[in-house]
Amino acid sequence: MAFEITRIDIWTTEIGDHPGALAEKLEALMRVGAHLEFTIARPSAEKPRTGVLFVAPLLEPEQTAAATAAGFRKSGGIHALRIIGPDRPGLGAGMARTLGDAGINVSGMSAATIGERCVLYFRFGSDEDAKRAAQVLTPVLG
Repeated sequence: MAFEITRIDIWTTEIGDHPGALAEKLEALMRVGAHLEFTIARPSAEKPRTGVLFVAPLLEPEQTAAATAAGFRKSGGIHALRIIGPDRPGLGAGMARTLGDAGINVSGMSAATIGERCVLYFRFGSDEDAKRAAQVLTPVLG
């Protein structure tokens, strides 16, 4: 099984720190058929009693319109790659080393494994770094 490397847009919004806040944001996307592959909610470091929600992908025009109406915005400052493929021990560390050796700074990473498949999201400081990362990782992952 080969790896799939895809540049992906991450959408973000602020959420209140109260029961139901997360559900309200996710339901706005669910109503228009969004099939989210990536969802992270965390407290905001800058604003007490609020959180930040990150989601991807939003593909259809009705999904992006609903997201915008619910307060989401496509993050221009998050440049990300999604990598899906067969899992193996040390895979994330190996990719991080490959990118570091190529002079590419990784500013964030999340990863999960289900069975024998894994998905990794790498965040970079610029669109150029994300493009270079894909070029560097493609021959290594084959």
